[in-house]
Amino acid sequence: MRHDDMLELWADHQQAEFEARDVERTLATMTDDPHILMVPIMVGGRGPDGVARFYRELFLPGIPDDLEVTDLSTTVGADRIVAERVMTGTHSLAMPWLLPGVDPTHRRFEVPHVVIVHVADDGIASEHIYWDQATVLIQVGLLDEHAGLPIVGNDQSRHLREIAAPG
Repeated sequence: MRHDDMLELWADHQQAEFEARDVERTLATMTDDPHILMVPIMVGGRGPDGVARFYRELFLPGIPDDLEVTDLSTTVGADRIVAERVMTGTHSLAMPWLLPGVDPTHRRFEVPHVVIVHVADDGIASEHIYWDQATVLIQVGLLDEHAGLPIVGNDQSRHLREIAAPG
């Protein structure tokens, strides 16, 4: 698949997820045997039924109204897209795809994350999504950022935005 076609497919996939919030439209951008994995917490789905269940039960109902994703860079290879991003929002509802088993804290979070998308000829075959879970836990009040642990909280996003800014 050409790079432009891969990026268009990725844009269609994200629109189906984040704007339309439509499971069937999202799955229509994927292969017949896709998988998705939120690597830090090992949550996701495998195969069309598992991925549909992930979107229907965990991801789409767990997207806060104020969730924003800012792209910092996108790299396209032969069959992969790697997107470096910052995700911000408020933990205003259950978010089993980010904070499984944690009741809403109503605190803001801002966390860099990386999405590695495997693209096949017939659609998106997989998404592997990585972030620093300790940073999320600090921001929603579940870890003490002053506990002497080598974790930095939302300074991580601020610093990344500063050094990634053009100019």
